[in-house]
Amino acid sequence: MSSAPPSASTTSAPPAFTGLDRQGKLVFVGLMLGMFVASLSQTIVGPAMPRIVAELGGVEHYSWIATAAMLVSAVAVPIVGKLSDLYGRRWFYLGGLAVFMIGSILAGLSQGFWFLVFARAVQGLGMGTLMPLSQTIIGDIIPPRQRGKYQGIMGAVFGVTSVVGPLIGGTITDNFGWRWLFYLTLPLGVVAFGFILRYLHLPVSRQHGKVDYLGIVTLTPGLVIALLATTWGGNTYDWGSATIIGMYAIAALFLAAFVVIETRVAEPLLPMHLLARPIVALSVGASFAIAVAMFGAIIYIPVYAQGVMGVSATNSGAILIPLSVAMIITSIVVGLLITRTGRYKPFLVLGGLVLVGGYLLLANLQYGDSQWHLTLAMVVIGLGLGLCMQVYTLVVQNAVAQRELGIATAAIQFFRNIGSTIGTAVLGTVMTAQMSTAIQGELEKLPAEQLGQLQQNGGLDASQLEGAVLDPAALEKLPTFLVEPIRTGMGLAMHDVFLTAVPFVIAALLLSLFVKQMPLRDTLHEAGEAPTAAEQHEFRDTTTGALAAVGASESVTVTGEFPHLDPETGRSHRADGSVDR
Repeated sequence: MSSAPPSASTTSAPPAFTGLDRQGKLVFVGLMLGMFVASLSQTIVGPAMPRIVAELGGVEHYSWIATAAMLVSAVAVPIVGKLSDLYGRRWFYLGGLAVFMIGSILAGLSQGFWFLVFARAVQGLGMGTLMPLSQTIIGDIIPPRQRGKYQGIMGAVFGVTSVVGPLIGGTITDNFGWRWLFYLTLPLGVVAFGFILRYLHLPVSRQHGKVDYLGIVTLTPGLVIALLATTWGGNTYDWGSATIIGMYAIAALFLAAFVVIETRVAEPLLPMHLLARPIVALSVGASFAIAVAMFGAIIYIPVYAQGVMGVSATNSGAILIPLSVAMIITSIVVGLLITRTGRYKPFLVLGGLVLVGGYLLLANLQYGDSQWHLTLAMVVIGLGLGLCMQVYTLVVQNAVAQRELGIATAAIQFFRNIGSTIGTAVLGTVMTAQMSTAIQGELEKLPAEQLGQLQQNGGLDASQLEGAVLDPAALEKLPTFLVEPIRTGMGLAMHDVFLTAVPFVIAALLLSLFVKQMPLRDTLHEAGEAPTAAEQHEFRDTTTGALAAVGASESVTVTGEFPHLDPETGRSHRADGSVDR
């Protein structure tokens, strides 16, 4: 990227982006490597989850293998986002990668279900650092108008891991065991760490401000308790039980205190004024809703393939390939089109429409349908995700000042993680709640002589049936006449799971309709946006690592207020900041 040190001229007319140079491209490659390692860990485990719970137990807590990582990641995102604004992003990024690899080692060594959940939580801490900072650093070095194509490529990285992750995960699970899924990411993590350490050089932040410790100690327990209640409700405890109601009440108190604190501290963890802007609030809400549906597809389509269609873990992973390929291609094309046209809203609306159609197709699947029915539904869903998933981040980044980029990017990633966690938990609750009832109902339709044969053999309880439908080896040991009713019942349960996701994609579509189209900036800073004092004294070119310092003999004074972007027009107001040299 070509740029110059901040000066009086650049304050009123920010330098135009002329493209990434060699160092900038290496930075971008390093970010993609980190993103690849983090996102691979999310997708590679999906096909192995039925086998994991069959070996370690815990089928009634099935969703926790994914939920633990998402929950910790959700809590970490706003904390890391704010700290990176204050102290710089490079070491947080490297630290997140190291923590992620430690979690991978612990996961591979797990001897019990809950230790694996703990290890996944450690991985989640790493993912909660890597995922938002990757997007934020892109915003640090590339202006919004050009950012679309680069974010499209990063979206394609996630799509690639959605293809190779389940495929590799299923193959390794069938041939070597699920533990090797976690060890597989270690060499990639080491390479990514070394690459990023060598090439990722960002501006050294000199912002001043106190860490919002009160925000951290109120947000963390409030969020954890609320998500625990969502996961346990309808499964471990009844929704109307005193435990669940009490947990929600306690979580509400913590979160209410968090909101009050955020309106009063000097450096809020999650600035409320950002969420008060309509364009940010709508984008965040739509991202939340899409995350619920997206992870519902990634996590539970392999369950449908194994439990209803009877495919192996390897083939259930391969079934996700059409969804991922459609998302990859569409994400890249949309990024290029946004860069060319400067318009993003049509893609948000079209993406919402396509997603609604895809989930309706998915919800109407039933036992006996061919694999082509499932493939068609996934292609449509992949097209919808590719059209809009990455675009919401661009919308939010374009609507805020550069100095708020870290926390703004973290905010949308935070609510996306919350959506992923809630979606996985809620859909998992629906699956476990409906599975036993649906399978038992199908068994009751068996002929009298077959029911009598079951009674003579001592019958089968619900836990045996649930274990059998997720474990091909256990299913083979059952009488042949039980296979069809078990798979039919599982299909009915999964119908309810996918149908539960439909209102969320409809909500995302409705919210996207009200997102305003703003001009996309061609520069990193809005015209008239005053640099911070640190940026005037010390400026590091992010693509060359060269330090350009303001002359020691020169006097630099900043007067006036920093500008803010008008949420309706995208233009700055109160932009009377000036630099006198």
